[in-house]
Amino acid sequence: MDPEPAARDDAEPSMMDPRVMDPDQEIVHRSGMDDRDVDEVVRVLEALRAWRETERRMSVVSRRYMKLGETDMRALRYIIAMQSHGRVVTPGAIAEHLGITTASTTKLIDRLAAGGHVLRSPHPSDRRSLAIEVTEDTRRAARETVGRSHARRFTAAARLTAQEREVVTRFLHDLAGPGTDEEQT
Repeated sequence: MDPEPAARDDAEPSMMDPRVMDPDQEIVHRSGMDDRDVDEVVRVLEALRAWRETERRMSVVSRRYMKLGETDMRALRYIIAMQSHGRVVTPGAIAEHLGITTASTTKLIDRLAAGGHVLRSPHPSDRRSLAIEVTEDTRRAARETVGRSHARRFTAAARLTAQEREVVTRFLHDLAGPGTDEEQT
């Protein structure tokens, strides 16, 4: 019989824990924090990592299901949102929204049209432009994939109190914003 492996006293260390990744506090400063504080912060970071990974997997599944790339999906979400508000979507509006050239937009629309995702029609008031619309099949597929994911996020945020939503919003804006001078040194 093989000997049993030695029992571990501690769980696997988290790669989000600065005590593991930066024990000398060269990058992450923890002054004034005790182990409990750091453990709580690490739990938040682990939860963010888990959410990002889930979102990434869901995005990959949606793109594979619809046989589209990331930019194509962003374009479809934009077109669907604008159509829902009664707006006519032009190639120029798509280019501006995505921050891509008009040539790239033409190729994108060609791909989406060839895949049966969008239809081109004459613009109702500008003879020089086209109106781009999402097909009903693509709208339905997007609703079943991306729409359900958004509904789950909305429900999670709706369960929070107004004060909790404000804290989460501030936290996420802090993460999305530029670093402080102290962090950049």
